[in-house]
Amino acid sequence: MKRRSKRTISYFSRDRWVHLILLCMVTLVLARLVTLQIVEASDLKAKGIERRTTDKSLRPERGTIYDAQGNVLAQSIPVKEIYADPKTLSDLIIKKQFKQTKEDVAKELGSILAIKSQDILDKLNKNSSWVSLAHQVDIDKADKIMALKIPGVGLNEEEKRFYPMGNFAASALGIVKLDGHGVEGVESYYDKVLFGMPGFKSQEQDIKARSILDALHQSDPTRPGNCISLTLDSTIQYFVEQQLNQLQQSTKAKTVTILAMDPMTGRIMGMGSRPSFDPTEYDKATPDERRNLSISMSYEPGSTFKIITGSAALEEGVIQPSDTFPDPGYLRIPPRLITNWDSDQKPHGNPTFTQGMQLSSNVVLAQVGKKLGIDSFYIYLKAFGFGSKTGIDISGEESGLLLPQEKARDIDLATMSFGQANSVTPIQLLSAISAVANGGTLYRPYIVDKITTPDGQLVQQQKPTPVRQVITKATAMQMTKILEQVVSEGTGHLAQIPGISVAGKTGTAQKVDPKTGAYSTTDFIASFTAFAPAEDPKIAVLVIIDTPKEGESHQGGSLGGPPAKAIIEGVLQYFGLSVAKDTQSTVSISPSDSAVRPSPKPVIPERSPVGGEVIIPDLTGMTMRQVGDTLAKSELHFNFTGSGLVNLQSPQAGKVVVKGTTVEVKFSSLNAVNP
Repeated sequence: MKRRSKRTISYFSRDRWVHLILLCMVTLVLARLVTLQIVEASDLKAKGIERRTTDKSLRPERGTIYDAQGNVLAQSIPVKEIYADPKTLSDLIIKKQFKQTKEDVAKELGSILAIKSQDILDKLNKNSSWVSLAHQVDIDKADKIMALKIPGVGLNEEEKRFYPMGNFAASALGIVKLDGHGVEGVESYYDKVLFGMPGFKSQEQDIKARSILDALHQSDPTRPGNCISLTLDSTIQYFVEQQLNQLQQSTKAKTVTILAMDPMTGRIMGMGSRPSFDPTEYDKATPDERRNLSISMSYEPGSTFKIITGSAALEEGVIQPSDTFPDPGYLRIPPRLITNWDSDQKPHGNPTFTQGMQLSSNVVLAQVGKKLGIDSFYIYLKAFGFGSKTGIDISGEESGLLLPQEKARDIDLATMSFGQANSVTPIQLLSAISAVANGGTLYRPYIVDKITTPDGQLVQQQKPTPVRQVITKATAMQMTKILEQVVSEGTGHLAQIPGISVAGKTGTAQKVDPKTGAYSTTDFIASFTAFAPAEDPKIAVLVIIDTPKEGESHQGGSLGGPPAKAIIEGVLQYFGLSVAKDTQSTVSISPSDSAVRPSPKPVIPERSPVGGEVIIPDLTGMTMRQVGDTLAKSELHFNFTGSGLVNLQSPQAGKVVVKGTTVEVKFSSLNAVNP
């Protein structure tokens, strides 16, 4: 009995201790749970809000866009997104752990962000853990907001697309939306090239400390986008912008468009329109203001299209430059009576085809179109690229509109022959005219010269792309000679440049009245196209003035000739070509020359420049090309008068100005520079 009693007591003792230990453990766990969920619940919740780990998508740095000189036209700069956690803010205000009200917070944030405080308050009152308060906030403003130490208010990294030259070539460049992707222009067409490769990382955020802690781990790091260099040259583009501004001011036209191209390759040298916009602040512009009219404007070209009709007829051999055509000032083709722009002044008698082009006779070209025939006419329309997109590397191109051949009547063939009935785009027309200028080859126009990595390694070099041979070189030379006479003796005389053979054609087209469907007697599209030097063209230009409202004339020759001349003259000087028989545009002077070319002198600045400022260099004695190169390096523009070498400049050398300032430069012959 005693032995059994011992065993029983021993067994009971071990069992009791096991239960006691388990009971203690359970008690401790329960006590800890009570402490965490009841006693310390509010503190732990606050800490959980203050410190959290999130997976974040990282946007890559978008590539830079340069012009042909290497000047920056578009780049990305770091900015911030300001966000808030309304629930966090509400909890801390209710528990009096933050003394300000939401109204106070909204006023403070609104004053810094320049946003109505009520708009911010509406977002802070949402029953949400996250709301975005503002995008693309400058870093200095973001720093001011972070200094307020408002719980639940934080920031995310963002990029803002910045265009340092404002509306310079804006419609060609396009825009970039908040998500970092381009949606218009070059920015859109080359978006995949520029955007880069996104990445992802996990990060820990301390809301109370207002800081982002070191990443716990990072996977798939970002790869910055590649850069692109355009064929646009800032000096040439400046000539274009200058003439756009002057035309818009003098004519008060609905729109003004200017396009410049290298006719030998299809390279776009300048492109712009008015009205315009600042792509950095694209949200302040309307879609019409952002529209790239050079590639999307569909219009009846008027008499500039006579170049195409005449070239096709010469190529087919149905006419010769010396063939004569009766032109009493009108031509009846039922159900219409075709007249000339000057029919109310005089009949033309029996002009040759060449003279008909000089006079810009609709009557003559209607007869040329009849000789060519509807089938051949449409073959050449399509061969020159009308009715289809050119394939230029900018988003937003339209294809124009051709009247279906099966629906074309005799009157339609006649009116199409002098530029009515069919709609074209500026890029189509200038590409076709460039084919005449270069000897008969149609090229695909392009605006991006090369693609490079961020560190400058070449990825892709664009090359001229011939599409097809449209006319023979002999025909192209015939038409070019005719167009030279249009400028030297005809309606394009205002585009004459001494010492340079300019080939050109005027155009004045009636617009269709949308209310009546008939041609308007008051609204016109005036245009002018030219290329030079005619024997070896370096530039082709198209100027279009849509519905001019002021000025003494609405004719293409008087409105479009002078600006085309100014651009061509400036570009040829920039290229170092003489533009007048008595004008020196090179710097080579033989020892026997009595005149000595002046040269720039060392500049003593008036003071040290600060952020965003530059010192005006001395331009004395420079050619236009040297001036363009020198000022472009300092991010300065220039407005010029005269030709030859620099004689005067304003502001004077040594002045300190902000980047983007326009320098007035006067050029003159060498003798004028050295009185």
